[in-house]
Amino acid sequence: MGKKSVGSLDVAGKRVLVRVDFNVPMDGLGVGDDRRIRAALPTIRSVIDRGGRAILMSHLGRPKGEGYEQSLSLAPVAKRLGELLEKPVAFPSRDCVDQASADAVGATSDGDVVLLENLRFNKGEKAGDSAFAMKLAAYGDAYVNDAFGTCHRSDASMVAVPAAMGSRPRVAGFLVEKEIKFLQGTIASPERPFVVVLGGAKVSDKMGTIERLLPKADAILIGGAMAYTFVAALGKGVGTSKVETDRLADAKRMINAAANSGVDLHLPVDHVCSSAFSEDAGDIEVFKDSIKDGYMGLDIGPETQSVFAGVIRKAKTIVWNGPMGVFEWAPFRVGTKMVGKAIADATAAGATSVVGGGDSAAAVEEFGLADKMSHVSTGGGASLQMLEGKPFKALELIEDA
Repeated sequence: MGKKSVGSLDVAGKRVLVRVDFNVPMDGLGVGDDRRIRAALPTIRSVIDRGGRAILMSHLGRPKGEGYEQSLSLAPVAKRLGELLEKPVAFPSRDCVDQASADAVGATSDGDVVLLENLRFNKGEKAGDSAFAMKLAAYGDAYVNDAFGTCHRSDASMVAVPAAMGSRPRVAGFLVEKEIKFLQGTIASPERPFVVVLGGAKVSDKMGTIERLLPKADAILIGGAMAYTFVAALGKGVGTSKVETDRLADAKRMINAAANSGVDLHLPVDHVCSSAFSEDAGDIEVFKDSIKDGYMGLDIGPETQSVFAGVIRKAKTIVWNGPMGVFEWAPFRVGTKMVGKAIADATAAGATSVVGGGDSAAAVEEFGLADKMSHVSTGGGASLQMLEGKPFKALELIEDA
């Protein structure tokens, strides 16, 4: 998917409307984690350093769409962005499409940055409303999509705004370019062995990814709560572990498909279990093969950790989406950490590693491994849908290179 890039856009003296993804965790009155803000800096700097005027728009959280909500204002984000850019960021109003915002955009000089208030304060954003989109589109001489985490959505700023730009340029930002490169390009022609590591809570969330990647992969490693639907499909005891009973047939079908196509499908052979779904209550035991009644699997066991790490360290291309257990709780984080370290080791040895967003990204951040991966996606749902090969209307509207 070769798309026109912001790097090739003539921005001098022009107002460049950039859809960024500043949906960041907030901590009190400030920004709790600025990773997504930092990820947008190359695109923003490219615009302003070349004499453009960056008009930024984003959502934050899930407001009701009924106007201003102080707790979900982007004001703290504007402050943090100004600190990172080391220059003022104008933040004009409580409403992204009122006269004050329009005036602030009109008053910009070359090199200026304006951040509009939370798009979702207006019902038109989630509704994909064309009239709302026209007001936003009026702010820009060109449109840049650098909000990968929202690319799978049909929000006005993602679809209706680029559609409303008419003949004005519509290009991809550097972050979206990078996401496409790793989530599509790497998988299209992976260096082998190609290992896919999948975890997380639900088989239903990952079945599309398994079906698409199984014919391409040399090995698929499955952990997390989703593994217990596969283990149960093999007729083994899973205690009180989470099982999607309506997906047992799908799990069995994937197991058979892997066997028939020569793909090594690895399921946990031992399990760190507890008698309670809690960090500090319940009895914790490790069970090999079947899990005792009254216990639930909350992490892959030590033997599985060793097997998974061995497969990963031999890989040349690795895609990881979903943790191996409840990594947020100390007793059940070892499996996820060991898998992350093995991927970091393989990357250091020359492998290409792509970590899906969401919980996987949070895990590598927590364990200090993010900078040891080739790419950590900024999009949870978007990265999963791109791995599944689903079309993105927001990206179809960007001009082809």
